[in-house]
Amino acid sequence: MTRTFIAAAFCAAGLLLAAAPAGAQTPAPITRTVVGKGDVSVPGREAIVARVEIAPGATVARHTHAGDEIGYIAEGEVEMQIDGEAPRLLKAGESFVIPAGVVHGAHNHSATGVKLIGVYVVEKGKPLATPAP
Repeated sequence: MTRTFIAAAFCAAGLLLAAAPAGAQTPAPITRTVVGKGDVSVPGREAIVARVEIAPGATVARHTHAGDEIGYIAEGEVEMQIDGEAPRLLKAGESFVIPAGVVHGAHNHSATGVKLIGVYVVEKGKPLATPAP
């Protein structure tokens, strides 16, 4: 009985381990978690505050926002690629401002994740980010 139970347990564990990679998902290159939202003094606009995480080695595709983006790098470092500017490396403790509609992307060259706080002052009812060509 004990041997049968142990053999069954090892078989079950082996099946779970073998199946794990098939069901495992690659983390998204970027996640935005909205932590606050509210009206601002400009009619038709709102401020959205988000915790943004960029996965290790990830590239954030070129995109725009329907309003200004103000960001603060809390952890890690990221290469910011803003159209019309030379790429620049931003490190923890640094900030950036991207005007409304300006195409931009980013790349995390490191093996650790990047965490930043993003504040977006955007048009109400529009998507927070829109892919750019």
